[in-house]
Amino acid sequence: MTDTPPDHLSIDPSSPYFDQPTLERGIGIRFKGVERNDVEEYSISEGWIRVALGKKVDRRGRPLTIKLTGPVEAYFQRPADNEGDDSADEAGGDE
Repeated sequence: MTDTPPDHLSIDPSSPYFDQPTLERGIGIRFKGVERNDVEEYSISEGWIRVALGKKVDRRGRPLTIKLTGPVEAYFQRPADNEGDDSADEAGGDE
């Protein structure tokens, strides 16, 4: 994995932008300079986030969302585990 988060990511498993390993690593979103923890989907290049609209749900039981536009910054909350662990395991096996 790289240290750059994806340009477009969604927490909805039915979305084409859903990526489980990236979500497990943890993504932080800063929208208009404020940390947001309620983001359902985001796009950095297009400059928008999608957040749940209270506890309202649609007829399929999914939360209703609203699209907010503005500057979006995404970052990983935890470093990649695979990069450091693989090299340490290989070095230990050679000894």
